[in-house]
Amino acid sequence: MTDGPHIIDLGALSAAIPDGSSIAIPPDYSGVAMEAVKALIRRGARNLHLIGVPSGGYQADWLIGAGCVATMEAAAMTLGEQGTPPRFVAALKAGTIRMKDATCPVIHAGLQAAEKGIPFMPLRGIIGSDLLAHRQDWRVIDNPFAEGQAIDPIVLLPAIKPDFALFHARSADRDGNVFIGVRRELMLMAHAARRTFVTVERIEEDKDFLRDDAYAAGTIPSLYVTSIAVVPGGARPVGLVGDYGADTAELSAYGKAAQTEDGFKAWLAENVMGTAKAPA
Repeated sequence: MTDGPHIIDLGALSAAIPDGSSIAIPPDYSGVAMEAVKALIRRGARNLHLIGVPSGGYQADWLIGAGCVATMEAAAMTLGEQGTPPRFVAALKAGTIRMKDATCPVIHAGLQAAEKGIPFMPLRGIIGSDLLAHRQDWRVIDNPFAEGQAIDPIVLLPAIKPDFALFHARSADRDGNVFIGVRRELMLMAHAARRTFVTVERIEEDKDFLRDDAYAAGTIPSLYVTSIAVVPGGARPVGLVGDYGADTAELSAYGKAAQTEDGFKAWLAENVMGTAKAPA
């Protein structure tokens, strides 16, 4: 690989994300860096601020259950067929995390503001909702361009500039350009974040994605990628479209185990920490 993102191992990647960082993560259908999440848990990461783009799923629930998260910002929290993330619900009820409710357009608009280098983005669709009463960081102003004496309120949303974007992709080329296909939220995350860490299935040394019309439109240029770790199977058990599907049995087992704190701890010890006790 020529000059571009650093190629690092998974341990170095997790170590480079300090406690207290804000991290943009994609939804489960997009390209989730599950092995990187495991590495963060094993490192004992703390006080993270997670930003679901626009929702949070298994990776958020694992981190919350492991005590790594202080704040969750998202439009929704879901494990799909497994329902609402149980460790998220438990933490919310216990008051051990703070939830910053949003909507899909709000999350995208905030990231777009950071992408453009501007301090805020206007949005209309949340006027009249309960969200305005709970988000003191949003501002409602009169449209300064309204004609005549028209009353035309509009909401200003502060830019969302994560410390890190973290996701998994199918491949990077020899120059560190990362192919994401149709998953444009990953492009937005990389543009908005201060640093972008990507785990990939493989590096294709014989490819230059930006010079190939079949790849270029779905490629994040290396300019926006800080570091890459090669982690085959890095999105398991959630799956990666085009490479491998979700392990529904494993996801179902997690959904059942995580209903209780003891069940989650046992699952964590066996599947993440590698400290499960052998049967007597």
